[in-house]
Amino acid sequence: MSHIRGRFKKAAGKLVAEYTASSLFDWRLYRHDITGSIAHARMLARQGIISPQEAKIIAEGLKSIREEIEQGKFQFNPEMEDIHMSIEARLMEKVGEVGGKLHTARSRNDQVALDLRLFAREAASKAMAGIRELQHSLLSLAEANRAVVMPGYTHLQPAQPVLLAHHLLAYFEMLQRDVYRFSDCLKRTDVMPLGSGALAGVAYDVDREFLAKELSFSQVSQNSIDAVSDRDFVLEYESAASICMMHLSRLAEEIVLWSSAEFGFVEIDEAYATGSSIMPQKKNSDVAELARGKTGRVYGALMALLTAMKGLPLAYNRDLQEDKEGFFDTVDTLFSTLEVFAGMVKTLKVKEESMAQAVKQGYILATDLADYLVKKGEPFRSAHGIVANLVKYAVERGKSFSELSLAEYKKFSPLFKKDVFSITVESSLAARDNVGGTSPKQVERALARARKIVEALEDGR
Repeated sequence: MSHIRGRFKKAAGKLVAEYTASSLFDWRLYRHDITGSIAHARMLARQGIISPQEAKIIAEGLKSIREEIEQGKFQFNPEMEDIHMSIEARLMEKVGEVGGKLHTARSRNDQVALDLRLFAREAASKAMAGIRELQHSLLSLAEANRAVVMPGYTHLQPAQPVLLAHHLLAYFEMLQRDVYRFSDCLKRTDVMPLGSGALAGVAYDVDREFLAKELSFSQVSQNSIDAVSDRDFVLEYESAASICMMHLSRLAEEIVLWSSAEFGFVEIDEAYATGSSIMPQKKNSDVAELARGKTGRVYGALMALLTAMKGLPLAYNRDLQEDKEGFFDTVDTLFSTLEVFAGMVKTLKVKEESMAQAVKQGYILATDLADYLVKKGEPFRSAHGIVANLVKYAVERGKSFSELSLAEYKKFSPLFKKDVFSITVESSLAARDNVGGTSPKQVERALARARKIVEALEDGR
């Protein structure tokens, strides 16, 4: 920090001061820094390290600084290296020398670790709330279109008929795993590092349990060296965010495809689409496309921090200043994407007729024909071959399965009987009546289960 030069006779050069400064981005920690400092002052007074009156003066000064920042009246001093020193310097301006007692039994290392954990704890909770809103939108869309049938795809080729609700609930399940990941991340974030000092602990009779209670942490860090140099909780958040963004990117890709003229499965609300600067007919799925692009940005933050951390000896190193910009950007990118997706999904218009027409293409009941033969005694592998030849025959003649005669079916197997014509999209769906399947009965159960999950999350259970 530029004004704390210690043993140095020479001031830091302007370029060096600018290069090492973090106040341009770590100002976002001001609330957490002030909250932690107020708790620290109370603890110091409780332990008799400073007087209760001094703690009160410090706390009141910090609260007024918080108001200044929130009202846009706080003057960020460019000479201050970071938000922590900016606040401390302003505190001393407001309350005098007593403000200098705040940093007793505390290092900037454990102070920053605390602030970042407080921020990360909020961010994880915020991510789960955003996921919950998107899950709610997916569930509402699925419930409103519970009887709509669409082609299920593998390799982006028509494979088997599925209910649209079943397809949408696949994303619900992905997002539920994301909730679990952020919840698990929150457990390891919920560790109070203050009292670790620079790396060795502090030479004062501090009450770390009191601090943990004041700051609503469930536990206290057990090793001072680890506490000041640990950024696993940031990496876990960024990892969970990367996986979540991957899920959102996959959904984005399908929305882009489904809204194209070639698919025509859905129509995006105008609020979530844009036009073209030259082609007046265009309705572009820009929101979904941007989400795909922003996913790489979140991946980049994770890789950057993993790379920064991989060669650091214990304990604190200045490299750790690089933990914040990417983290803040990840938090913002994830939440804004979740928020905009919740609205976009909620307003999607499903084109049932287009999906129904697509189900008729691509010999989508071929697997059901193979299963039909198996149930009549044909081994599956040979049944597969029989139906493959049947498909080839139908393609060459430009016929669908329903347009083939029973005599044509029998050319490929004597096991085909008149009941082969009872194989329909509806029978195909109904046959998948096992847990996790796409039968209407199973999908209704899945919808009810998803509704319970959403309601439980909304109730805070």
